[in-house]
Amino acid sequence: MKVILTEKVPFLGNVGEIVSVSAGHARNYLIPRKLAVTADESNKRQLEDGQKRLSKKINEYKKAAEDIKKRIDGQHIELFKKVGGSGKLFGSVTNTELAKELENKGVVVERRLINIDNPIKSLGNFDITVKLFKDVDATFHVKVSIDPAQVEEMKKQQLLAEKRKADKKLAEAKALEEGTAEEKPEGSEDDSEEVAEEEN
Repeated sequence: MKVILTEKVPFLGNVGEIVSVSAGHARNYLIPRKLAVTADESNKRQLEDGQKRLSKKINEYKKAAEDIKKRIDGQHIELFKKVGGSGKLFGSVTNTELAKELENKGVVVERRLINIDNPIKSLGNFDITVKLFKDVDATFHVKVSIDPAQVEEMKKQQLLAEKRKADKKLAEAKALEEGTAEEKPEGSEDDSEEVAEEEN
């Protein structure tokens, strides 16, 4: 069912927003705690009539959102990820992960507000939008780089492969030398036959 939020509810929405929730959640939690009212025609009119009453609260939330926007705009986050042979990430970057990274920078944002337009499944640079409030969006930059530990492992594997290749070439060259040395020495049976013919 649809309800109109009369308070900001974490992971659900801001004051004045119309959101869809389960009937049980609305009747047992939101409405009894005066966090929301049902979004029927009567309540929509009441909400419109009570905009002046709610406007102060809405403005307070909007100002808080604008303050957070200033702290998010222009932030740079670098993530290190393991990639497969095709260059794709093992898994994708999630809004939960980005929320934690922002929190590490001192900005607490609900993960549901972080909008990832297309799933991030590859290395590269991405601009992410945070919808903080109606008409208040912040943008930060995410760089996804390959995990340094994986780079080191790839280098080790490459060096090992090169060593195996060099060892193989060395073994082939050695085998070739030994094969040449094993050719028939002087005084072979052919030489004996030639001597016997001369004596006759």
